[in-house]
Amino acid sequence: MSKNKSILNKKSLDFLEKYLNNASPTGYEWKGQKIWMDYLKPYVDDFITDTYGTAVGVINPDKKYKVVIEGHADEISWYVNYISDNGLIYVIRNGGSDHQIAPSKVVNIHTKNGIVKGVFGWPAIHTRKNKEEETPKPNNIFIDCGCSNKKEVEELGVHVGCVITYPDEFHILNNNKFVCRALDNRMGGFMIAEVARLLHENKKELPFGLYITNSVQEEIGLRGAEMITQTIKPNVAIVTDVTHDTTTPMIDKKIEGDLELGKGPVIAYAPAVQQKLRDLIIETAENKKIPFQRSALSRATGTDTDAFAYSNGGVASALISLPLRYMHTTVEMVHREDVENVIKMIYETLLKIENEETFSYFK
Repeated sequence: MSKNKSILNKKSLDFLEKYLNNASPTGYEWKGQKIWMDYLKPYVDDFITDTYGTAVGVINPDKKYKVVIEGHADEISWYVNYISDNGLIYVIRNGGSDHQIAPSKVVNIHTKNGIVKGVFGWPAIHTRKNKEEETPKPNNIFIDCGCSNKKEVEELGVHVGCVITYPDEFHILNNNKFVCRALDNRMGGFMIAEVARLLHENKKELPFGLYITNSVQEEIGLRGAEMITQTIKPNVAIVTDVTHDTTTPMIDKKIEGDLELGKGPVIAYAPAVQQKLRDLIIETAENKKIPFQRSALSRATGTDTDAFAYSNGGVASALISLPLRYMHTTVEMVHREDVENVIKMIYETLLKIENEETFSYFK
């Protein structure tokens, strides 16, 4: 595979835009999963789905040895929690939604009647007293959908439990920065789908079963991965997620590490990361001249890697992360070259996995 030639074609980017622009909040991922599966269908032999919506494309389903490549499909959102008598809507988080970015954002409230538009309102600067000024908090932000009272809100189809997402859509800055909400971590689903496409187009035969896994409910505790690993019972898992670009203001590199957009995928060092698998990924990257960065994580990775690693008596697992700016906002940003290099890193590593003894300490 040429290191200079772009591996993303127009069809890939059209899929990425459609996939990102579709809302896929935690617990309601199925529409996004349908888009993902439709794109993946020509490149796999079969699909597995579970009752909560995790989707898995399978290559070589009859092979005994099983390798997972994984991303997660859900995005952070809000739930309607309370509707006041004067028609204002108060919310609770569905995942790690950032309350500080909410004021002045347009929102989509998902109801059985379709989308209801609203805005996170905030008192005008003229009416706020500097010394007494409140900051946005989960208990004081509110949504205004233009109604005068609770009854009007309910007549729109809005009720407690309706999920709320942001409508911000995909765009590209400076020709090489992908920007959108929910790059965390639908970029993972996109990248593993591209690995499947490349294997198919390059007519690569794998000596194992490959399970291209797009898990749900990562944002509320790795729940989708926890469920699907019990179904697949893999031998190996290569997980993708995002990590922080630490070069922007107000981030302490002594705490968060030194990571930057455009300098390559980030390979994790953590107890959940199996050393031989990580070493194979690093050796592959070095041999194929794929740039990469390193990150040391403490007790847990905080990603689906943990769910796979500690399941089924232990699964050899590794984490490859995509550097990202402005996580859990509506302007998450990644570098196109990093995206392509994650895809290359996974693709080339898969071609190096030979059999069930590859990662055994005791062979």
